[in-house]
Amino acid sequence: MKHVALTLTVAALAAALPATAHAEGLGAEANYARADGHWGTELGAGYAMGIAGFSLTPGAGVYIRDGDTKLYGRVEAAYTIPLSMTIGAGVRFSGDNTRPYATLAMPIIPKLRAKANVGPKYYAVGLTLGY
Repeated sequence: MKHVALTLTVAALAAALPATAHAEGLGAEANYARADGHWGTELGAGYAMGIAGFSLTPGAGVYIRDGDTKLYGRVEAAYTIPLSMTIGAGVRFSGDNTRPYATLAMPIIPKLRAKANVGPKYYAVGLTLGY
């Protein structure tokens, strides 16, 4: 009888909790970054494909520094803790450089997050809109 009561209690609590975050769709980012040995601005877009809090987000953009521009691509895999933060890892491709990095994002308002990326010879802080 104890097991039935415990099972019903757990089921009731699970039903009362908010659904797991589900990131999916288009998004845009603006970051101030140190990449390729210089500080500059990253402007990019991506598409998040997610299920049960996990997401895979390929994206691309332009890195602007000292009047020059370089194209970059990236792929991120992340997990979103409901009503909290998103943590994950990514890889950034630019020219001959491939840089792995860790990523952390915190919600500011729905669909707008502050984000930071940190990896070997790559650092970025900025905002993400969408997903």
